[in-house]
Amino acid sequence: MKKVIGSILTACLIASTSAAFGAVKEGTFSVTPLVGGYVFDDDQNIDTSLILGARAGYNLTKAIGIEALYDYVKQSNTSMHRYGGQVLYHFFPDSVLVPYLAAGYSGVDFNGTAIPDTHGTFDYGAGVKYFLTEDLAVRGDVRHLLYKYDSNTFHNLEFTLGAYFQFGAAAPAMKAITAEPEPVKVVAAPAPAPVIVPVPVPAPPADSDGDGVIDPLDKCPGTPRGVAVDSNGCPLDSDKDGVPDYLDKCQGTPAGVAVDNKGCPIDSDNDGVADYLDKCPGTPAGVAVNANGCPVEATKKFCDKPTTIAVFFDTNKADVKANYHYELDKLGNFLKEFPSSKGTIEGYTDADGSKSANLKLSQARADNIRNYIINKFGIDRSRISAKGYGPEKPVASNKTAAGKAKNRRTEAVFSCE
Repeated sequence: MKKVIGSILTACLIASTSAAFGAVKEGTFSVTPLVGGYVFDDDQNIDTSLILGARAGYNLTKAIGIEALYDYVKQSNTSMHRYGGQVLYHFFPDSVLVPYLAAGYSGVDFNGTAIPDTHGTFDYGAGVKYFLTEDLAVRGDVRHLLYKYDSNTFHNLEFTLGAYFQFGAAAPAMKAITAEPEPVKVVAAPAPAPVIVPVPVPAPPADSDGDGVIDPLDKCPGTPRGVAVDSNGCPLDSDKDGVPDYLDKCQGTPAGVAVDNKGCPIDSDNDGVADYLDKCPGTPAGVAVNANGCPVEATKKFCDKPTTIAVFFDTNKADVKANYHYELDKLGNFLKEFPSSKGTIEGYTDADGSKSANLKLSQARADNIRNYIINKFGIDRSRISAKGYGPEKPVASNKTAAGKAKNRRTEAVFSCE
């Protein structure tokens, strides 16, 4: 081992006497013969051994290089072969002294140990290259190697010294040699005849849809021929409802009004009055309405003269039956159309039961009618009063079932102001 190390150092010193200092160069290949020591994990019971090896590399850049490696270790009856690769990162690659970090992966093959198979090994460490000439350096490395066998993880240490030879770099550019030029007589030559070179005229940018906006700037390609567009090539939408003018059947829609695919304001109940103008939404199909979307029948009925709407109830019940909703909706629409109109809802019962119980029941009937109209149509509560009268003011005899049914009622009296 001493002879090998001495030979390497001697070669390095001889070369250093005849060359300038070098550095890591991009695009160079390298070869490194090396020797060193290999320390096994204590659990392997193998003494520190001599290691012989070699590295063959390529510098992708000044900072980054890759290397293939081979190591051979011999100790008594035990031998080890390691082969793999590693990546190097050089610090200060333009310096004479270049430190670096390295990491790699290799296969380790043991002979004469309890680990007979080849095992993958991860290694990492550091090194330094000291350049003696342009392409020759002394190189020292230390690596920590880790590999597993069964449930054990072995930690080995490798330290080496070698001679780094790099080659294959591009030849440096020659420096220009300047000297005082000799005076030169210049003889004017006859002017050559002018040469006319035709200049190609570029084709105008394409406008595929012919709307006057070239394709690279057209944000709405494929506009139909003849449709007016803005500076972006998009069809005009004067009322900003999302439907271009050439498709808009209802131009001039107010801002913010929801429209259908024809650009017309939505009319949910199809009464001919758009939702944003309809004061009586939900009008049943076929019912004639006025300009506000409210049924003409209800307006006429309530405005001709004060009208009474009667709603009848089951015995001891105050809930509003569904079959009376249509009549009550007419009243609600009337109150929306005429915001100054007011009215009263009166509740009644038949003569069965105590007077106090009947007063409470009649009040509940009147309140339920009032609340139905207020809640469904958004009518101010101050415009509708509710009063329960119990069995007072019967409209039929309380001695018969038919008469009692007529007396279990509410009456809504409203006028158009």
